[in-house]
Amino acid sequence: MAAPKAPLLDGDGARAKDLTLDESVFGGEVKPHLVHEAVRAELNSARAGTRGAKSRGLVAGGRSKPWRQKGTGRARAGTSRAPHWTGGGVAFAPTMRSFGGKVNRKERKAAFRAALSAHAGESTLGVLADDSFDEPSTRDAAAFVEAWGKQLPLVVVVQPEQTTIERSFRNLEGVLVVGPAEVEVGALVWARSLLVSEAALELVRGRASS
Repeated sequence: MAAPKAPLLDGDGARAKDLTLDESVFGGEVKPHLVHEAVRAELNSARAGTRGAKSRGLVAGGRSKPWRQKGTGRARAGTSRAPHWTGGGVAFAPTMRSFGGKVNRKERKAAFRAALSAHAGESTLGVLADDSFDEPSTRDAAAFVEAWGKQLPLVVVVQPEQTTIERSFRNLEGVLVVGPAEVEVGALVWARSLLVSEAALELVRGRASS
């Protein structure tokens, strides 16, 4: 099987040459179940889990019986904090919790490699030359995307110091700009195409290496 390749693109979206990619990272087996587990864990970890309500033990007041046990003609009651009382506690009250699930390091990296390999195998992965943009220009970035001809949404991975590229792409609709340490499996699955700068390519490969 031939080693995976990706086009090196200039600022106009034209192919300058083809780069040979690391087969262990970009040519691996795509395992949907691992990708599913990784994306599920990422989405669950992003949930706040801050909802809550007071149970009958947390509601203020109601320390004594509202009225005597017998002789009033009303149903007996021991506290005004009972769930069926107005202003009482909530039965089975939800509390703050963490929704995060555990996916071990080996599985996370395998899922990351699978997502990268899927883009490489479908020819939706491109490498952007570091000197593509001399100054920030959303117009030039839009022209680049149109010339490249790949579908949106697009994930652009750049180094933090590559502010020119970041500012050029960040205002485009359907484009997400992230750093090599921030890109997640869920973003790669969401994206229909992936663009990685030359400087960020090695760091992405390092994150995916076993």
